[in-house]
Amino acid sequence: MEPTDTLGSNEVDRLSPTGSVPALSQEEEEDVGSGSNQFITERYGTRLIRCERHHLPDTFNTSNLLFYDRFKAYQDYMLGDCKPSEVRTFTADYLEKVVEPCDWLALWITDVFDVLVEVHDVDLKGFKAEVQLVLPVQCDSKGSELNPEALEVLLEATQHKVPLQDLVVVYEESGDLDQTALALEHLRFFYQHIWRRWDEEDEDDEFDYFVRCVEPRLRLHYDILEGRLPVGLVTEYQSLLEQGSQCFITFSELRNSLSTESDSELDNVSMVEGLKLYDQLETLKGKLHIMENPLLRYVLVDKGSSRPQSVHSRGSRSSGQTVVHVVSSSCTISQLQSLLSTRMMTTFSSEDSEIQFHREPTSAVDSCYEGDLVLVLPGTYDVSSSISIADSITMEGFGFPDDVVIEKKNKGDSFVECSGAEVRLSNIKFIQNDSIEGIICVRHGDVKMENCVLQSQTTGVIVRTSASLTMKQCDLYGSKGAGVEIYPGSVCSLIGNGIHHCKDGVLIKDFADELNLKLSITMENNVIHNNEGYGVYLVKPCSHAPNSALATQNQQEGLSDLLPVQATPTSGSSGADTQLCSSSLGRRQPIRGRGVSSSQAVEDLSDHNIFGSIKGNEFRRNGLGDFGTFFY
Repeated sequence: MEPTDTLGSNEVDRLSPTGSVPALSQEEEEDVGSGSNQFITERYGTRLIRCERHHLPDTFNTSNLLFYDRFKAYQDYMLGDCKPSEVRTFTADYLEKVVEPCDWLALWITDVFDVLVEVHDVDLKGFKAEVQLVLPVQCDSKGSELNPEALEVLLEATQHKVPLQDLVVVYEESGDLDQTALALEHLRFFYQHIWRRWDEEDEDDEFDYFVRCVEPRLRLHYDILEGRLPVGLVTEYQSLLEQGSQCFITFSELRNSLSTESDSELDNVSMVEGLKLYDQLETLKGKLHIMENPLLRYVLVDKGSSRPQSVHSRGSRSSGQTVVHVVSSSCTISQLQSLLSTRMMTTFSSEDSEIQFHREPTSAVDSCYEGDLVLVLPGTYDVSSSISIADSITMEGFGFPDDVVIEKKNKGDSFVECSGAEVRLSNIKFIQNDSIEGIICVRHGDVKMENCVLQSQTTGVIVRTSASLTMKQCDLYGSKGAGVEIYPGSVCSLIGNGIHHCKDGVLIKDFADELNLKLSITMENNVIHNNEGYGVYLVKPCSHAPNSALATQNQQEGLSDLLPVQATPTSGSSGADTQLCSSSLGRRQPIRGRGVSSSQAVEDLSDHNIFGSIKGNEFRRNGLGDFGTFFY
């Protein structure tokens, strides 16, 4: 599982929807005894509660299922380690175990109407049910004109068979239909959000479908649902998915229209067009695969420039003049005198230099042109929108960082986003409560940050592809993700910083070779301590694994198939350039057993060519060890 998982199996193993009863483990079922029907019904999932409806009978509430409810159902019961070509067979076997074969009520849900029907028979292999209207007819026509006769004609046209995915089970207090309702929800969700039209035709049919496709897509769906991804990335993914579906439909129609025995010019032209569509589909599938991979998804957006910049560079003023922007909610005469004498007169000698005053930092940055200076006087400034720095400016606090505080409390994609060619930040304390992309996101250009305090509740500083960061004498803490997250194709220098009380100290995504990108990191005299996971965590392709057997096994297991469960601590609290911790990787067993991968060998961190310089760092009390490597 990748380092920034928000819901790991250890954390959510017993979670269930509000008002529901969690399923028992196998050991718990055995303790209860096989003769108890009350508990046998819970074997395949979660007991559900009532969902009240107007004008129609109540149904089971399946809208609040958590990530792990679905994860467990697909992994342990519905799909296991099936291949893509086996998905329908495995799913039919699962439905046969839990779906009542007949004599239950359901709502037939369509875009045009919802109507109450009775199920008389279930075709599990065809994923259809034979139904009859319940008389008197109970129907919600959703604004259209429908009568019982029209509904009956429609049913006769379908031979009274409707897709199981379109049925929502009517609630019963007995609990006898709980698992039927849950199974239909898992089926419906799977084909709406997980399954892709091209999955069954994948030329490489030997991979584990759950590991390679289901789990990353499920995680991505919940990341989107719970607002953990930037809006631009979500829009890009949905656009790619729509393009891929349309391309596959066009390709399939063209392929089916070709005659294998014909050698006509028209068929030859169609063949060429089909090859172009095939290449286009493969390209789209590759991009979707990257975006579904939590370690790679941001790189595609950054490389393709598909995410529009929220603020464009304004360049230099036509007059060539630079402006000093002073930020203060109030300013005393003594503060102004000190500001003029100790900071401004030494930098701006011209008597014609302009000063503009602002009450909050966002308006000051938005008013900047190339070369401007933003001076933030002591105080606490609450900002409600992102601070986007698109020009080469200097932003510094006039005083100590603890006295100059900029805090963002509301939710949003980013807090401070830098894309200017050369941006300088100093002497400011940034407090981030609920931003998705980190407290400081260096998207493009070069950022030099010195003597800042960074208090983050999500991810700390992010250095994107093609960006550069020099971070000196800063204190970073509190991140629920990585303190510093470094992407391939970037340059990052960390000198004399404290990085502590984060999930991981420094997360380095070293998959540059796969993307033809270089990565350069300098780490000198940092103190990285008291992090929940590793002090420094490297993410690398399996092909770089020192143990070839481990690399092969990890490749088969897939990206999020791995959970770091143990680390070998380094000897001593310093010397980042001398040792690398090993980690044991393992996972729970699905329907078909898988082996547990072995520990990687201890290796020297200086062997990694991504480090230009690494010396004088100290590591103390990091939960899983000072260093770890994850192979995906």
